[in-house]
Amino acid sequence: MLQKTVKLGNQEVTFKSSAAIPRMYRVKFGRDIFKDLFKLEQAYKANVGKERSSMQIEDLEIFENVAYVMALHADPTIPESIDEWLEQFEMFSIYEVLPEILILWGTNLEGDVAAKKNAFRQIVK
Repeated sequence: MLQKTVKLGNQEVTFKSSAAIPRMYRVKFGRDIFKDLFKLEQAYKANVGKERSSMQIEDLEIFENVAYVMALHADPTIPESIDEWLEQFEMFSIYEVLPEILILWGTNLEGDVAAKKNAFRQIVK
């Protein structure tokens, strides 16, 4: 499990990624985080560096949902409502925060794959 603190507007927020995230996301939003993060990453790559963003509303909602679940995982005292949680922030750029979340998620996945490979090698011996 990994944690990272990121600045959202004028506040620091800690995000946590672990094997629990896919289940938490599915229970909270009824969606598959793997599919949503793949879609979000593609939208980010298509828009990074452009003067005007053309990210779809659904992409922004996915970002908010993923950020919320990872923040809730790191700090269970944050509000149970995503709307209440978002209200505490000033405007911030998704392009500053999203890469940090994608890196955190990707690093966690890489760690899971390496752990599974090592476990398999131990079984095979």
